[in-house]
Amino acid sequence: MNEQSARQSVEHFRATFDAIKGEVQKFMVGQETVVEDVLCAIVCGGHVLLEGVPGLGKTSLVHSFANALHLQFKRIQFTPDLLPADVVGSNILVERGGEKVFQFEAGPVFCNILLADEINRATPKTQSALLETMQEKSVTVAGTTRALDKPFFVLATQNPIEQDGTYPLPEAQLDRFFFKLHVEMPSHDEFIEILRRTGGTSEPAIEPVATGEDILRMGRTVREVPIDDSIQDYLVRLVRGTHSNDPGASEDIKKYVRHGASPRAAQTVLGAARVRALLADRFHVSTEDIDSVAVPAMRHRLVLSFEGEAEGITADQLIRTIMNRQRLAMGA
Repeated sequence: MNEQSARQSVEHFRATFDAIKGEVQKFMVGQETVVEDVLCAIVCGGHVLLEGVPGLGKTSLVHSFANALHLQFKRIQFTPDLLPADVVGSNILVERGGEKVFQFEAGPVFCNILLADEINRATPKTQSALLETMQEKSVTVAGTTRALDKPFFVLATQNPIEQDGTYPLPEAQLDRFFFKLHVEMPSHDEFIEILRRTGGTSEPAIEPVATGEDILRMGRTVREVPIDDSIQDYLVRLVRGTHSNDPGASEDIKKYVRHGASPRAAQTVLGAARVRALLADRFHVSTEDIDSVAVPAMRHRLVLSFEGEAEGITADQLIRTIMNRQRLAMGA
């Protein structure tokens, strides 16, 4: 990519990113970091898990993105009685030309944006129906594999595991989420603004400002951003530092972590860091870009030991500790 085309691609990226973000924030009050992180994952072709107590606007956030993007949107309300066929589809018996034949009835995953609402209220068997869909972006039913349209991404909402009627997500499925984001309680002023925007006779209208091709083009621009060998080395040491059996692991990691982040976590951090670089009007990745996305990219990929859970240690704390150690090592 020559300098002129690179500049045009970066300008398109930033203009489209700002346009989508602006439309979403017509309805969403606050949550600016969450909005940016969701859009970052979408651009990178990743999936997002939004966690928070009911009523914080997680579903409304996903609907806002669906309205701002000119893409096909579908929703699945996850419940304990939901079956895998309700998600991916199934073969049904129909009559055609006087004969009874099997015909594939596509499930709601055949779309561009899938809202998996309250995903952890379904059984692990149903949750696992999304594994192939989220990784290979295809569906296999009765031995036949069908590809999904591009772009495709899952935006899932989840209630805290402590609430009644929830199931823990399998580690294999958690690893397929690009980011896990915490949706926090709004501030006093944000509460007032929420009531102002939603308590009247009409709500702000969100218009589609980007197409699927725009999203795919933005993704191609992200992958063009170079990363220096030293920054890449820092990223690898950061991810490997979450493993208790790594030679450089700290005593905290050895004590509190049962399983560390996967190579997919490193891919996630790299993609998200490239987005951060572009938003900062840079065409190279810095350690600050890595640090800014490491927590949401890895917090759901760390499995704590019994000691870690018993002492109330969080994955966020451990990741930040590793970052501080690695930054000190770089400065040494």
